[in-house]
Amino acid sequence: MLYCRPCISVYCSLVITYFPLTLLVCRVMEQGGFGSPAFFLLLAISLASVLFLATLSKARSGRRRLPPGPLSLPVIGHLHLLRPPVHQTLYRLATRHGPIFTLRLGSALCVIASSPDLARELFKTHDTAISNRPQTAAARHFAYDAAGFAFAPYGPYWRFVKRLCMSELLGPRTVDLLRPVRRVELLDLLRAVLDKSARREPVDMSSEIIKMTNNEVTRMAASTTSSGAGGETEEARELVKQVAELVGAFNIADYIGFCKNLDLQGLGKRVREVHRRFDALMERIIRGKEEKRRRRKEMGCGGEDEVKDLLDILLDVAEDDGAEMKLSRENIKGFILDIFTAGSDSSAATIEWGLAELINHPKALEKVREEIDRVVGKDRLVEETDLPNLPYLQAVMKETMRLHPAAPIAHRQTTKDIRVGGYDIPADTVLMVNLWAIGRDPSYWEDPLKFRPERFMSDAAAVDVRGQHFQILPFGSGRRGCPGMVLAMQVVSVTVAAMVQSFEWEVVGGEAVGEGRVDMEEKEGMVAARQHPLLLVPVARLDPFPALA
Repeated sequence: MLYCRPCISVYCSLVITYFPLTLLVCRVMEQGGFGSPAFFLLLAISLASVLFLATLSKARSGRRRLPPGPLSLPVIGHLHLLRPPVHQTLYRLATRHGPIFTLRLGSALCVIASSPDLARELFKTHDTAISNRPQTAAARHFAYDAAGFAFAPYGPYWRFVKRLCMSELLGPRTVDLLRPVRRVELLDLLRAVLDKSARREPVDMSSEIIKMTNNEVTRMAASTTSSGAGGETEEARELVKQVAELVGAFNIADYIGFCKNLDLQGLGKRVREVHRRFDALMERIIRGKEEKRRRRKEMGCGGEDEVKDLLDILLDVAEDDGAEMKLSRENIKGFILDIFTAGSDSSAATIEWGLAELINHPKALEKVREEIDRVVGKDRLVEETDLPNLPYLQAVMKETMRLHPAAPIAHRQTTKDIRVGGYDIPADTVLMVNLWAIGRDPSYWEDPLKFRPERFMSDAAAVDVRGQHFQILPFGSGRRGCPGMVLAMQVVSVTVAAMVQSFEWEVVGGEAVGEGRVDMEEKEGMVAARQHPLLLVPVARLDPFPALA
């Protein structure tokens, strides 16, 4: 059980005070027993000491008012209260202990915030003081000890990479130039589903969607196009899956201090093995890219209009002697891993939730179809450039992300003492902002548990998901908000639109929870994905089907 610093000081004072007093008691008992004057003097000193230390403890604790919380157990604190999915457990605890409360997870002091008002106060007033992310042992290892971007401490390097992200790596120009890559992968997905449709066979949309988003991210990041069983894309997909599982796994060594150097669950061994394989894959990709760049330079190819992937941009910065910050090999590998893990699973989960919600709400599905047919027609497939003209589709995606934020908890760590919601939060406290709970706050949302895209067509039409409206924060907010939100919105929206435009969907197998409905149970993990595969029979609705070339 973790104690605050004032309590530790008091306990140390007790030990220092009563150890010599214990020795003195023994000497008094030897010389005069309970009736001696020395005994009564010792009793008076002891009572005075107890009163003094109690007063000192009260005075010190009075200066720091932590948020309330449930009773904790020795050593493990509140770990026994957590059940997967964790964000739902924290939501239930907030209903009992208030929108801000304290948990002690082993030796880690954690404060959980679950309301839009608290999120606004944290991300606007204290953004600098909560600009770090807590690191688990697995995250630290995969990030090459904070050489990447996602877990790098706030400082000159992190600010440099953030600017690089917003201006070059994930900026509007790069997102636009890499649109053909995303288009190819979307057409491949439609082709695979159309093939199943022709044979009236069910398709595992969960598997097909994650394959598409992995391929998109891998190709945009490193132009990796090999697709065989032993190809780099397939290997990257498998490694990213394992990285996500290991980073999201509960590791007792992250919470119980004396277990820090003990690999009781065997996770450390798995982390080292997956990291070794990923590092070898990245070395092959980087060496291949460097050789390709060298040949192009010798041939005099390339120019300002050349389409570069993210790895090209990072290598350009690494080779620039005048760059503000020199990027190392580990910086590049860590950043690419961040892109791989953050960009594929979260987008796939959002696409799947959106399609599942529409299947469960046929009227909303029909409205999306009518809008696409009116704006795009049936002679061509919807494209990213059509999205601004599809307001109801955008409302559907906002409502999907309100109910199902891909990363349901924003993790931060305080770098100094702050005061939030009338409570004191010490430095080095882990902050968990429950974005899942915020999207369900009845103070901001009417019928918060219902899927109603229409809410974003009227009163909440101006509310967006980019971190400025604190009642819906699927991408987080502040300095550590997701830098890839523009790209993510393009990918998820156009994919859902293409699925709705191109096919009717029939629910099959154990997925059904009622006629034409799918279950909406969540899976445990770093990303809030659906628990069961989305098994559907597609029926092509466009005749003739537009060319997929």
